[in-house]
Amino acid sequence: MAASQRITHVLIPLALLILCVLMVLFPAETWHAGVRGLSIWWDVLFPSLFPFLVLSELLLGFGIVHFLGTLLNPLMRPLFRVPGSGGFVFAVSCASGYPTGAKLTAQLWEQKLVTREEGERLVAFTTSSDPIFMIGAVSVGFFHNVAIAPILVTSHYVAAFLVGLLMRFHGNVSVMDKQSINDSPSASEEVHRNRLLRAIYAMHEARKADGRAFGELLRQAISSSLRLIIIVGGLVVFFSVMMELLVQTGWLGGLYAITEQLLLYTGFPPALSHSLVGGLFEVTLGAKEAGGAGISIPLVYKAAAAAFVLSWGGLSVHAQIMSVLSNTPMRYGPFLFARAIHALIAPILVLLLWMPMMGGSEWPVLFQTGAKPELFSYTPDWGQILFSGFGVLGVVLLLLLILSLMSPFFLPRRMKK
Repeated sequence: MAASQRITHVLIPLALLILCVLMVLFPAETWHAGVRGLSIWWDVLFPSLFPFLVLSELLLGFGIVHFLGTLLNPLMRPLFRVPGSGGFVFAVSCASGYPTGAKLTAQLWEQKLVTREEGERLVAFTTSSDPIFMIGAVSVGFFHNVAIAPILVTSHYVAAFLVGLLMRFHGNVSVMDKQSINDSPSASEEVHRNRLLRAIYAMHEARKADGRAFGELLRQAISSSLRLIIIVGGLVVFFSVMMELLVQTGWLGGLYAITEQLLLYTGFPPALSHSLVGGLFEVTLGAKEAGGAGISIPLVYKAAAAAFVLSWGGLSVHAQIMSVLSNTPMRYGPFLFARAIHALIAPILVLLLWMPMMGGSEWPVLFQTGAKPELFSYTPDWGQILFSGFGVLGVVLLLLLILSLMSPFFLPRRMKK
């Protein structure tokens, strides 16, 4: 056994033992943190994740994902070097948030629809927050200002798109990539004409290969989705408690001080250190700290901090992704690199887009109304979350299909690595 493994085997039990002692020393704080994490899971994560996890498995079983994958392949393969089914993963991830993208990518790998490196590229840019959380919880609930929602959503998804373009350089060129590069114009035109028929055939073959009756397919979809959603809930509660104990013991003081010095060196308000440090561990805590950072801090910097937190995801989301990918050969390293790049690009986009979208005020030009931001409040509503999620799913899929149909006009036929 290597020395590093021996040290790890000692440090992990020691850390867990210290955590147990702290839970005994701070029972009230542990209870409230656990309840807070459970509330986040039940009010926000469960309704936004569970229906889409079940629906995705049903669509996989019936071959709809294979149908969409064939239609979207001319767009997704040249741009991101992933199969067309990655477009469906991206749409569902936009609608429901993390860790749906990783879960669907793992299912695609199980069905041999993606290779290890394609899966790593796909997880890298399909791990994103959902719009209803950014609009409802962050903009309205934490910032009490729905005006910043457009810039948060835009910067988050544009950064995800850019991460996807950067991650296309990850890994070697696959057989499908070479085939895409070497296709002649005449062959490409023939494939374009027969794309719908090939998509229908792919759906039929996938349904035959699956072979499960609808009742069995539904039972297994619900069962596997419940297992994942319970794991997600447990991790959210665990990191909520751990973060609260670190705050109570003052162990984060050193990290706060280091972050403040870095912010001062880069010219940003040092008071944002609590948001950034909290966001390293848990998304909700970091976004809440950004919204309540103080009226003396310019809103643009608080929005940039929230964009960083949403794009990084927090160690809670990282643990969720690692648990999903643990049964596949896909590695955590590329995902970690992509999260760091996403967390770097999103705040920069907020700073660049602030003046064009905000028009020199705290309200974007397209939201100039007489309403006051303090009047807005956020109460999680399952119906609203489901309705918004399915709306986003439909819009993103429709947009991707339109872009796929138009891809021969704006994508070069020989788009190399």
